[in-house]
Amino acid sequence: MSNRPITEDDLHAYVDGVLEPEREAEVTSYLEGHPDMARRVATFSDQRDLLREALAPIADEPLPSRFNLSGMIENRRRRPSRAWLAIAAMLLLSIGGLGGWMMRGSLQASSGGLAALAQEAAYSYSVYAPDRVRPVEMRASDSAQMVQWVSNRLKQPVKLPDLTGSGYRLMGGRLIATSHGPAAMFMYDDDRGERLVVLTRPMASEQSAPMAPHSGGDLSGFAWADGGMGYSLVGQAATDTLKPIANEVRRQACKI
Repeated sequence: MSNRPITEDDLHAYVDGVLEPEREAEVTSYLEGHPDMARRVATFSDQRDLLREALAPIADEPLPSRFNLSGMIENRRRRPSRAWLAIAAMLLLSIGGLGGWMMRGSLQASSGGLAALAQEAAYSYSVYAPDRVRPVEMRASDSAQMVQWVSNRLKQPVKLPDLTGSGYRLMGGRLIATSHGPAAMFMYDDDRGERLVVLTRPMASEQSAPMAPHSGGDLSGFAWADGGMGYSLVGQAATDTLKPIANEVRRQACKI
C-alpha cells in the first residue's frame, strides 16, 4: 500500500468507479477508518444515482437525425438554430432544478460564497489533518517557494499567516482543487499535535464579507472575504478559542 494521501480527486474517482484496483483498495481502507468521510462519499453516490435516474429516459432516446454531427456543423456554419437553443435552455433549467433539489438542506456549496468556502475548508481538514504521514505537499522549510507556487496558481498574491504568537507553527501546505477553482491550504499544529487549516481562494461572489462562524460535527471555524479573496480557518478547538486566531489570520492576510 502506498503512502500517498487520499485526495478529493481520489474520492470522486472512487464514486465514479474509475480508480485503479490498488488505489481503490486504499480508498476503501481509508473510508473504513473515517466514518465521516464514508458518509460524505455515500452522499456523492446517492446524488450520482439520482442524476442518472432522472436523465436515463433522455439518454435512452435515439438521437434525432437533425442532430447528427455533420448536420449540426453545417447548421452552425449558417446560423444558430433557434430550436437547438430552446432545447439547450430547457435542458440547463432541468439540470439546474435537479441539482437544487439534490442539494436541499445542505450548505450552499453551489455558490461561490462563504458557505461554500467554509465547507471546502472543513472537507480539506477532514481529508488531510488526520494524515500522519503526508498531510502537506510542501513543508514549512519551503514556505517561500510554496507561497510563490500557490500565488501563481491562484493568480493572486497569497500571504502566509504566521501563527507562532497564537501557539501554532506552520507545517506546510498544498494546492486544493475545489468546484470554484484552485485553493491554497496551509496547515499548522501546536505542541499537543492539534492541527488547524487555513484555506484561501479567489471568490466568485461575496468578494467582501465580514467574518462569520461556522461549525459541523467536531469541526468549527470562521470564514470571511476581503479584496476578492476568501479565507476560512478550521479546527477542532472551541469557537471561542479559534476566534482570536482567525482575527490574527485576517489581520495579516487581509487588506484592512
